[in-house]
Amino acid sequence: MGKKVALHNLGCKVNAYEVEAMQQLLEEAGYEIVPFEPGADVYLINTCTVTNIADRKSRQMLHKAKKMNPDAIVIAAGCYVQTDEGKLDKDEAVDLILGNNQKGNIVQVLEEYEQQHTKQKHVLKINQTKEYEELAIDHTAEHVRAYIKVQDGCNQFCTYCIIPYARGRVRSRKIAHVMDEVHALAAKGYKEVVLTGIHLSSYGVDFPAEEKETLLSLIRAVHEVEGIERIRLGSLEPGIITEEFVQSIAALPKMCPHFHLSLQSGCDTTLERMNRRYRSAEYAEKCGLLRKYLGNPALTTDVIVGFPMETEEDFQDSYDFVESIHFYETHIFKYSRRHGTKAAAMSGQLTEAQKAVRSDKMLALNEQHAKEYEKSMLGGKLKVLLEEEVEINGEQWYIGHSMEYIKTAVKKQDNYSVNDIITVKAEEFLEEHTLTGEVLGVE
Repeated sequence: MGKKVALHNLGCKVNAYEVEAMQQLLEEAGYEIVPFEPGADVYLINTCTVTNIADRKSRQMLHKAKKMNPDAIVIAAGCYVQTDEGKLDKDEAVDLILGNNQKGNIVQVLEEYEQQHTKQKHVLKINQTKEYEELAIDHTAEHVRAYIKVQDGCNQFCTYCIIPYARGRVRSRKIAHVMDEVHALAAKGYKEVVLTGIHLSSYGVDFPAEEKETLLSLIRAVHEVEGIERIRLGSLEPGIITEEFVQSIAALPKMCPHFHLSLQSGCDTTLERMNRRYRSAEYAEKCGLLRKYLGNPALTTDVIVGFPMETEEDFQDSYDFVESIHFYETHIFKYSRRHGTKAAAMSGQLTEAQKAVRSDKMLALNEQHAKEYEKSMLGGKLKVLLEEEVEINGEQWYIGHSMEYIKTAVKKQDNYSVNDIITVKAEEFLEEHTLTGEVLGVE
């Protein structure tokens, strides 16, 4: 029997993808993958460093792993490892340290470590000049939707964000490699792919001029793959939303009308302090373009409240702007002081109590907007990819998401099942934030 490895992911979709890719490398090398519980020989934690709390959770999971089996090899991988300024080098709970851009070497590094007699700690950190690290998956924990990492790193240096330091500069994955993965996933029956990255909008900027690949050319290539019925995009920056880009994707029937357009604040003074590259009027214009060519797309966003020096007036400007755009969903974050970033050293840090009040106001607005958008779908047709069977009030239902990513439920029938795409006439709410209605057809 191969050694038992337990993996645990903290953080974003990119991290989750990397854990699945490492798991597949370990499986191919003969390791047995087991739950993150006592009894494993190796524990691998893919860490996150986006906030101080994420750092703390990363440390806690590493210590928890060592407690579960003091003789196990504990591997710390990922973003916290990259920015911890040597703390983990001294941490007794950690045996192997694998920075970003080293994850593809997991099997080799583990084998080398196991062959050592002295068991000295290994530390492998990112090489900032390195090209895109090739990791791939051909199956995923989600049964019908596959997240595909196509880009790593960020060149933006927003003042609140540690990620450019943790992930390095922009590195894009060659289209041919992405296509190999998409074809493999399509062959396994996946119908929806989500293109994701650390700064997805920068895809291709690091390629030599003669390669001239962009996010749009990547989307077009994926669109040609037989079996893939839907393409969704991860978080985008407003700058990528041009008339040409929107017209082009509006002409692609597989493209989901669901765009996560990062905002962070609706107040121009705050955007400037954050070192964001756009202002609120430009952002509003981009939302207008998406609506002009795509009708009623789902627009979702992120907003930080309580950024250093954010006055009541600044917050009100941000709130009013969010209200004016009518997002489907707004993910609200209370500003978290991140050691090593410019914003952490700014004066005018707000109290947790002030941030909480502002967060609650934004959350209430988000709830109202989500319901409004879902109601706007009633009477219309939704194309729903069925994802799982669940029991609701003693009856069996299939649950899935529409192209706009609206949760939709239909009663279980024999003529469709999980991983089918069906057309539903949205008639009513089955539960809060879940629509239901008559099934009009199966693709």
